[in-house]
Amino acid sequence: MEIIDNQTIQNFKTFIDKHDFFLIIGHKEPDGDCISSCLGIAAIIKNFKKDYQLLSAGPFKRNEIMPYESLFTDTMTFLDENERKATGLIITDCSEMHRLGDIDGDLKGLDTFIIDHHKTSEVSENATGYINPNSPSCAYLIQLFYEKLIGPIPEETAKILFLGICTDTGFFRFLTSTPESADLLSAVSRLVSYGANPKTTYNEINNGKPYSTRKLLGILLSRAERYLDGRLIITYETLEDTKKWGTEGRDSDALYQLLLSTKGAQVAVFLRQDTLTTCTGGFRSQDKVDVSVVAAKFGGGGHKNASGMSTEGKIDTLLPAIIKEFARIM
Repeated sequence: MEIIDNQTIQNFKTFIDKHDFFLIIGHKEPDGDCISSCLGIAAIIKNFKKDYQLLSAGPFKRNEIMPYESLFTDTMTFLDENERKATGLIITDCSEMHRLGDIDGDLKGLDTFIIDHHKTSEVSENATGYINPNSPSCAYLIQLFYEKLIGPIPEETAKILFLGICTDTGFFRFLTSTPESADLLSAVSRLVSYGANPKTTYNEINNGKPYSTRKLLGILLSRAERYLDGRLIITYETLEDTKKWGTEGRDSDALYQLLLSTKGAQVAVFLRQDTLTTCTGGFRSQDKVDVSVVAAKFGGGGHKNASGMSTEGKIDTLLPAIIKEFARIM
């Protein structure tokens, strides 16, 4: 099954052909899929013998993406008026400008191409691109663009794209019996044939966690509370927790997995007080509940079963508001 048609491939090639320089960026607080997608696009641009700059607002908190942090910057290279006209902005694993985070430089007004797979995404009027909410991973889409435009993928790029696919599919445990899942598994087999190593990638994602994250995980589990007859479980991290245990190598994936494995649980929510006046939150669910609906209420978005948000507020006031929104849909 071809999920990206030839016209879309040609549209991206036309976009590349008409620019001399590219800014490549994904969402703030990047995960493996975001970083892999950016690096995959960079590999495509490099094959067209054109220059690019990788941008990210960070922070790089996850073990598996830390080795790539030095390749990214949060400061745009200076562009004069003529250079801006010859510059293409490629946004991947995201489509909303506000989710790109704080970048030192002006991204507005640049000719833009978006490649994304989030349910809450849409291509703006002044941009072109391709968004497929049925795709299990954005890195998977980048793989297809690469293979269609260039051909077989070099080993190092294959490893990077495989990492992105694995992080967003929970090492394939989030896949269901859909044509997109079947096609993704076929694509993954090609990545392995190019040199990607499942065992090595699994260890990169799951091993080597700092001891502090094990302690924090225990605290968050002990703080978890059940709501809506046990269907909703919420836990949170305070400023004091962050100060004591740091931000290195967070293991929110393990937290969500443990909470959702609770009998009767349909949704797990993790809130973190980032500053005195702002919070971020993560939402995960079993098959039926669409958490992106609630995330959107708090300035966030994402997938049906995995979304996030960043908003003004404090945990003690956000908690009842979030519970109320989930009560409407559960």
